[in-house]
Amino acid sequence: MILLSHPTVNSFVRSLAEALHVEGRLAAFHTTLACGRRRVGIPSALVHQHPFRESVRLLAGRLGAEGLIRHETGWASVDAVYRDLDQQVSRRLGNESVVYCYEDGALETFLAAKQRGIRCCYELPIAYWETSQRLLKEEAERLPEWEPTLRATRDSKSKLERKTQELALADLVICPSRFVQASLPGGTRSIVAEFGSPPIRPLLERGVGGPLRVLFAGSMSQRKGLADLFEAMKILGSPQAELIVMGSLEAPMNFYTHQYPGFLHQRPRAHEEFLALMQTCDVLVLPSIVEGRALVQQEALSCGLPLIVTPNAGGEDLVEEGETGFVVPIRNPHAVAERLEWFLRNRQLLPEMRKAAQRMAARCSWENYTSKIIASLL
Repeated sequence: MILLSHPTVNSFVRSLAEALHVEGRLAAFHTTLACGRRRVGIPSALVHQHPFRESVRLLAGRLGAEGLIRHETGWASVDAVYRDLDQQVSRRLGNESVVYCYEDGALETFLAAKQRGIRCCYELPIAYWETSQRLLKEEAERLPEWEPTLRATRDSKSKLERKTQELALADLVICPSRFVQASLPGGTRSIVAEFGSPPIRPLLERGVGGPLRVLFAGSMSQRKGLADLFEAMKILGSPQAELIVMGSLEAPMNFYTHQYPGFLHQRPRAHEEFLALMQTCDVLVLPSIVEGRALVQQEALSCGLPLIVTPNAGGEDLVEEGETGFVVPIRNPHAVAERLEWFLRNRQLLPEMRKAAQRMAARCSWENYTSKIIASLL
């Protein structure tokens, strides 16, 4: 039997919890809150909620109590929520044969599990910290004005040591992409289980007379390559292309408009509203420096948007060159601009590319994701 632990309920955690229950292998699922949009389709007896610190974090964010949620040090920071759940779970181990935890929320649980002879499985949703830190520090040197948007560059030594200890205790590491797997230290036992796609959305009629609507979606950080996309739009210099940026601010708005004033900002919104926005766009561009497997790529494909992405976005396998999009090198605004120009010159190909994008999205199911993981746990 398997104990599953994650501080929040997102698509991949929900899929795994529900699949383990269907297989009769879920002993317990520990999280902070499992109600509303975080609800999981398993019996309530299997769900163990530890809500206090996460509730304070959510409330502090709404009230602007920044001290409570300050990076790492705040009593209700994201790091504190992860550590608190980890400690709670470590004290509640029973007769499980496997504990399945996620980065930053596994150390105490793994230490307790090792004492009981319980197998430790570790899902790493983003590139291992050594690779991430190297790439982001290079970005801070390359584009120092964007450094404030690179939160991970300020991770403490103790936080990084915790990540190292978690990985060392893991008997198996589950990676969402080949990029993440390649970032692991040599000798780490691992598998790749790619995330699934959301349901395919109806294709909306999109004429070719208006501007090419280019979408960027995610936190407005150089970790996701936003500076390179801004530069690409300046290189492209075409009034026939408009950039829509949907994401949370990592710096004051005037910072971004100073970098590139010609974009339209859309704030984060409910998931259905986000997908509806996607359906009005033509291409997703995500020139990321460090990701795991950015789910927005598959959300875009399911809405019929081809991609311009880097290998570090974790979705190389989603791109069939010229059919579902293009892969470009990291840190290469000229390559992004060239591909955007290609779309401008080949607008007549977009209807078929939309269909190909949706066919690609349909090939990536949550069932495939969970079946790979469950098979590795046998």
